[in-house]
Amino acid sequence: MKKQFHLTKEGIEELKTELAELLEQRLPIAERIKNAREFGDLSENAEYTSALSEKERNESRIAEIEHILQNGEVIKKPKGYSKVALGSTVTLKDGGKTKEFTVVGTVEADPLNGKISDESPIGQALMGKKEGEKVEIHNGGGELSSFKIVNIA
Repeated sequence: MKKQFHLTKEGIEELKTELAELLEQRLPIAERIKNAREFGDLSENAEYTSALSEKERNESRIAEIEHILQNGEVIKKPKGYSKVALGSTVTLKDGGKTKEFTVVGTVEADPLNGKISDESPIGQALMGKKEGEKVEIHNGGGELSSFKIVNIA
């Protein structure tokens, strides 16, 4: 069974943009390989080895993005939904501190920018919860933090 990837519309557009950029890099990489071959002995040619590695990374990322896009499902932002779900933006309060997270699929997760995966410890703790509920979240150090959900958008 193929894995289904959950992505926002913005996430899909970002992947399409990255894919276009990677596809444009194919020709310059091929030129680098061609030029490096002209330097002679390929077994000791660092430029050739480097260009081949770059080609491999580029092709691998192209294949990965194509796979994600082929198996992607658009997350529709829940409207008027009273529980945390994929696509929800949740505001949490811990004492005087307020934190905001958007629950996204694993491909788009970017915790430093407030995008958390539904499979992460925070995402799992939030899924299905209602506004006003308290949520306990374990951090990586084994500590437990308690938050109150003050808004779900």
